[in-house]
Amino acid sequence: MKNIVVIGSLNVDVLMKIDQLPKEGETRPIQNKSSNFGGKGANQAVAAARQGAAVSFIGAVGRDKEGSTFKNLLEQEGIDTRFVQEKDGPTGTAYIMLEEDGHNTILVHGGANALLTADDVEKARDIIKKADVVVAQLEVPRPVIKKGFEIAKEAGAMTILNPAPVTDRIESAILQNTDLLVPNESEAASLLHLPAVTDYKTLKDRLPLYQEQLGIQQLVITLGEAGAFFAVGQHVGPVHNFEVEVNDTTAAGDTFIGTIATTLDADFSNIERALQKASAASAIAVSRPGAIPAIPTQEEIALKLAPMAMN
Repeated sequence: MKNIVVIGSLNVDVLMKIDQLPKEGETRPIQNKSSNFGGKGANQAVAAARQGAAVSFIGAVGRDKEGSTFKNLLEQEGIDTRFVQEKDGPTGTAYIMLEEDGHNTILVHGGANALLTADDVEKARDIIKKADVVVAQLEVPRPVIKKGFEIAKEAGAMTILNPAPVTDRIESAILQNTDLLVPNESEAASLLHLPAVTDYKTLKDRLPLYQEQLGIQQLVITLGEAGAFFAVGQHVGPVHNFEVEVNDTTAAGDTFIGTIATTLDADFSNIERALQKASAASAIAVSRPGAIPAIPTQEEIALKLAPMAMN
């Protein structure tokens, strides 16, 4: 069983189903509205826990009803919440506009997530030192990630960074302690100040830029319907999607990352198998509505992969 520490965000997701995004100055109706628990950190932690990992969470919620309910939900998933801090601000909120084709646009209010500190991470030093993998995103302050990754690398843990929300800059102090960078196509392009692409040739041609400009040696780029692209050591290639009817893409990337964290060997030797499993997990997630409710279990992923194992 892997020990995984997730340093990240805890958000209440307000899901608004719409036919299409409004244009500037335009008012459009919301077809349906609901609330669930999510946030990139929470989604990735639940994805790992549902696949059998021992998961600990470092994050923050508000001293409100949503915060206490959120902690209870994580505990029900078997996630250690001892280092989920309670802050004076409200629990974070994400406003998700889900279009009919399953694609989403998200606005995030950080709330308590933005109040997490490097000192909060220092309090969790002992669990980070015991981790096999430490995962982080950019929905918490950068000093928090820097501190967490420094402790992780001192202890020999693998670090995985999801550079979301999209940004054109990540501090070198974080990147130099990042073992695997996992952006989507927009996030990957923004880091190079280039337009987003999904075609294999262009992504391969850009590889030297990630190494030269960011110092990143291991990279996986998720590409939505186009699958994924990876470059790990001498292994470079595409990751093909599983054909499914798309319902909601909200937790797709987070499920992918949680699966990688749970499956990937420390020497990256099983990278192709890990990405195949991550692709299967994401396919299940996008076929269902919501974020955390859509994340599959280990058994569901095995069933999805079974036909491939028989070939």
